[in-house]
Amino acid sequence: MPPNTMTKRSRRSYEGVAVTVPVTVPYVRYSTRGAHWFIGQAVKRLLDGSGLQKDQIDGLTVSSFSLTPDTAVGVTQHLGLQPRWLDHIPTGGASGVMALRRAARAVQAGDADIVACVAADTNHVDSFRLMLGGFSDFARDATYPYGSGGPNALFAFITSAYMARTGATRADFGKLCVDQRTNALAYGSRVFRKLLTLDEYLAARPIADPIHLFDCVMPCAGAEAFLVMSEARAQDLGLAYATVRGSIERHNAYSGDPIMLRGGWHVDRDDLYAMADCTPADIGFLQTYDDYPVIVLMQFEGLGFCGHGEAPGFVRSRSMAWHGDFPHNTSGGQLSSGQAGCAGGFLGMTEALRQITGAAPGRTVGRPTLGLVSGYGMVAYDRCLCTGAVILGAPQ
Repeated sequence: MPPNTMTKRSRRSYEGVAVTVPVTVPYVRYSTRGAHWFIGQAVKRLLDGSGLQKDQIDGLTVSSFSLTPDTAVGVTQHLGLQPRWLDHIPTGGASGVMALRRAARAVQAGDADIVACVAADTNHVDSFRLMLGGFSDFARDATYPYGSGGPNALFAFITSAYMARTGATRADFGKLCVDQRTNALAYGSRVFRKLLTLDEYLAARPIADPIHLFDCVMPCAGAEAFLVMSEARAQDLGLAYATVRGSIERHNAYSGDPIMLRGGWHVDRDDLYAMADCTPADIGFLQTYDDYPVIVLMQFEGLGFCGHGEAPGFVRSRSMAWHGDFPHNTSGGQLSSGQAGCAGGFLGMTEALRQITGAAPGRTVGRPTLGLVSGYGMVAYDRCLCTGAVILGAPQ
């Protein structure tokens, strides 16, 4: 049986909360700089974009894998911040949603007035391999003795099981990747700069069957960030902002499944749409966490855009380019923009804010009133453990 769900009555709304000033520190393939530098650059851009002084930032969330052995509190000393509310959220692809949820509640409770949510990671030569070696003892102990290691092998296992169950083909995954590359070419901060065709995708060399080259994200360095404050404060500052219409979070859902075939969104999605007073058909665009294509298809299903096991057919029938009938990952997502560690978990959030506020030139999805951001993170052998989602809307 699925975990017990909470009713809408037990969830307090996010009324009065504004999310604003999306910033990106441009991604680079490798960097000799540390995570602290990228976090500092992101905070500077938040201040420049908002007109705030540093001492007005009284809340901070930090998400990073390569910041270790430091944590968020070390960042406060390095950057000269003095927050009265602090959180460290190194949960990969779920970090953006989790940071927003915690910051929004802090603002509502009066524990902070203005919270900076920052995610950043560096990528030295060989640092990605070293990070994976210490990422999860559980995953390492289950795979390394058999000559396997890293996410490619784990997601090959998950992808193979999904294909066997649903009839998904490599061409289905390829259509997703091709549409996302189209989106990336209209987005500034991206690692991949060439058009990708379906023939090129299908002809790419195998990495860990059935995963081939363009199914894998490219590790890189960079940062993403945004501010959370009250709507009244955002209006006083003259900032364009989005409101939080609803949000959910779930960890280790469906732990009895022999391998990951679904994520935690299905447990709580009725609450998500009830809070926002909408249905999936009302969503103007979708930003999913996309370290591998199979994870995207699971999110399409889990969030209710199609039935369980029906995502391959859904993908075949839709255009997922920014100008298509189902705009998805309008920045190109990680599969074409790159995976800057935990910043990849914030990429969908900053892009959603730009779409809602009309700050996505060259790839604007009209002026949608609602957009959905989905997070998925922390893979451990045969499943991702963290899931979350948020619906953002234009001010009413």
